[in-house]
Amino acid sequence: MSDKKSIDLGLTSALDELFMDDQGRKENALPKIYDIPLSEIDDFPDHPFHVRNDEDMDQLVESIKERGIITPVMLRQKDDGRFEMVSGHRRKRACELAGMETIKAEIRNLSRDDAILLMVDSNLQRTTILPSEKAFAYKMRLDALRRQPGRPTENYSPLGNNSFGTKSSDLMAEEVGESRSQIFRYIRLTNLIPGLLELVDEGRIALRPAVEISYLTVKEQDALLETIAYEDATPSLAQAIKMRNFSTNGRLTEDVILSILSEQKPNQREKISFRADRIRKYIPSSIPAKDTESYVLKALEHYQKVWEKQQRTGGDAR
Repeated sequence: MSDKKSIDLGLTSALDELFMDDQGRKENALPKIYDIPLSEIDDFPDHPFHVRNDEDMDQLVESIKERGIITPVMLRQKDDGRFEMVSGHRRKRACELAGMETIKAEIRNLSRDDAILLMVDSNLQRTTILPSEKAFAYKMRLDALRRQPGRPTENYSPLGNNSFGTKSSDLMAEEVGESRSQIFRYIRLTNLIPGLLELVDEGRIALRPAVEISYLTVKEQDALLETIAYEDATPSLAQAIKMRNFSTNGRLTEDVILSILSEQKPNQREKISFRADRIRKYIPSSIPAKDTESYVLKALEHYQKVWEKQQRTGGDAR
């Protein structure tokens, strides 16, 4: 006896469509929206994008309570009759937090790789994307492209110079708006241990040094992470390259890592960094991400003037 769930999607077969008039075919071509129980929906396997219970999620929950789901999520039906989320993980979570039992959804007949491409592309539209999210998303997307009929199956080069993979990587570069080299740099981040990858997400380790240290062994990366915590210092690109060279020659010990990380960096100055997702909530959505630094500096200048005025009058700037 089959264990498949008996949810009637009312799907029209190809045979039924043969007997439709033109109007019927047009209507049948429109997306069909269904109310699907949340309990019947599974998350996308290895979904690379985080669903955060932050202020934006709180706002989404309130919006759904007031107006419901405006844009239906996208699902694919699995062989066991359950559904798999393709696009809409945040909306699904918001519906759960809002106490809803069903969600409006469009059901697509998608292969695994087609679902991966759609899932990644829909999430790349987010305002804030962490480097780790891009890393695993780009890897999933490029692997899916490589598995498509007629695509080469050779492994890709971190430098983007694998002639067997040129067509897939060039196509992806055009579709996501990044250079091939940049795509492969992000994919290299998937070789970092979680602790180092978290430092990249926090902006404490830049992309290029992170790519270099991704070539270190797991043991060497563990030692580096421990030294970073102890010394409260992260490697520059030059230091990361030096570590990789020592690793290649089998001479990267804990003492060598400490020695390299303790080196004075050229033109070293104090640097203050903030996670983008921690300050964006204080910045109007109309301000583009590229203008964030300018906006913050102007805000600080305004605060400084208010503070100086309060000091002269004996007040409080807070």
